[in-house]
Amino acid sequence: MRDAAARVSTAAESVLLQRLDPRTLAQAPACVAAVTFRGEVVAVQAHGRPRLDDSETTARTVFRIASMTKSFLAATALSLRDDGLLDLSDPAARFIPGIDRASMPDTRTGFDATLEELLSNRSGLAEDNPWGDDHLPAPRGEIAGVIEEGLTLSAYPGTTYQYSNLGVSLVGRAIEARTHRPVDEVIAERILNPLGLSMTRPKASLYPEGTDLAAGYRTVDSGETFTAQPVLDAGALGCIGELYSDVADLATWMHFLGSAFDDFHDPAHEAVLSAATRRRMQTAHTLMLTTDWPFEGKNLDGAGYGYGVIVEADHRFGRIVQHSGGLPGYSSHMCWHPASGVGVVVMANSDSFGTWRVAGDLLRGVLEAAGAPSASVTLWPQTLDAARRLDAAVISGRCIGVEHYRLARNVLRDATTEERHARLERALERTGPILPDPGPLESRILTAEGPASLRWRIPCRDGALIADMRMVGLADPLVQAFSVSVAGPDGRKPIGEGSRASDHHRVAWPED
Repeated sequence: MRDAAARVSTAAESVLLQRLDPRTLAQAPACVAAVTFRGEVVAVQAHGRPRLDDSETTARTVFRIASMTKSFLAATALSLRDDGLLDLSDPAARFIPGIDRASMPDTRTGFDATLEELLSNRSGLAEDNPWGDDHLPAPRGEIAGVIEEGLTLSAYPGTTYQYSNLGVSLVGRAIEARTHRPVDEVIAERILNPLGLSMTRPKASLYPEGTDLAAGYRTVDSGETFTAQPVLDAGALGCIGELYSDVADLATWMHFLGSAFDDFHDPAHEAVLSAATRRRMQTAHTLMLTTDWPFEGKNLDGAGYGYGVIVEADHRFGRIVQHSGGLPGYSSHMCWHPASGVGVVVMANSDSFGTWRVAGDLLRGVLEAAGAPSASVTLWPQTLDAARRLDAAVISGRCIGVEHYRLARNVLRDATTEERHARLERALERTGPILPDPGPLESRILTAEGPASLRWRIPCRDGALIADMRMVGLADPLVQAFSVSVAGPDGRKPIGEGSRASDHHRVAWPED
């Protein structure tokens, strides 16, 4: 762990210096960028003046984090669900008077979206970012009136990703209906206070006198001049964009969420929200297109909206979780890589500052420099045992028959023993014979997509073979697929196979 932290710290210092160029920094009076490792800030760069006075930005400067608030709201809703106090499969109309009047134009389709669909942005309510920013301080009566008048849907409920601030805020109204308390109090009681996030608060007025609070500014001339922006108080939509925070608290928050994918789970974290629930929170529930913001310039295999967070399937690094925040005068972004424990947070006091792009570039730069795996996989004992047996059979030239342990019956139906032997002979014509002492299987493991699969290399005189095996998860797992193919020039993949995130998995196996 200490070596990993040192690698991340070294990589972070270098990447921060490279990526925070003067042109980027000119877009805001102040910004702070931090790289974190397992909840600790390991490198930070702070620039500018948070109030355009003599004070300088530091790692302790507090910025408004706007829509990053949604992750805290989602965690609170899930906490209530786990305690049996809120059912996310309930229709929103059970809690929100008048919401059932929302409908698609010229159709009879009404609004039957659930709380879960609101939370994962597929309720059918239209995208409303500019309107949502403007209505953040709107009183509850005003928003209730808007809903009572009837909302126009832009998609059928449950079908399409559309980022609706109003929609997510209705989850906050449901929380209040169930708890009979203001939602910001419930968020603090269930999430902020137990995690010790003392610098994360819903109003600037709640901070002690002398707290270093960044004021908000706007620029229309690429940073030549800045105009102060009024503070938007939180009203009915506050639960989706009201919070302020600093890098230390956000480092803790990212680790709390990302560590749900670890093998060991901190009991203190489990007491706040179970690892199982945190994993579901960071799993895509609504498909997102990757051809536009916030995915420009990224090499992704897929993406989707989870619960209060966006989940990316990065082509090199696997699962990356992120969310932005933006209001007039502020821009923020947090992103983390659960497999390595590395996170990045960037905050600035101008909404012209593209924190999402800066943070994403920083994270990928640090991960690349640190040689981070795309995931960590621990094999089932049965996977390794079956692979050893099949490897020995191939090396010895024996046919793969029913006597070989852990074969499901479909294996020899899909390709008979004779067909498999003939394929192997044809492959060996290209690679030459297998080396007499290829070394132990463990030294030749290349990757595993998960605990039920394995790929390994079998060295030959003029090349190599690639063996691929997949198990089926029965009470006693069996081999359901096994193949041997000729390795390409790099000796790590079959000829013609493209790159995959799983090429960079870190594979471990149980002790014998």
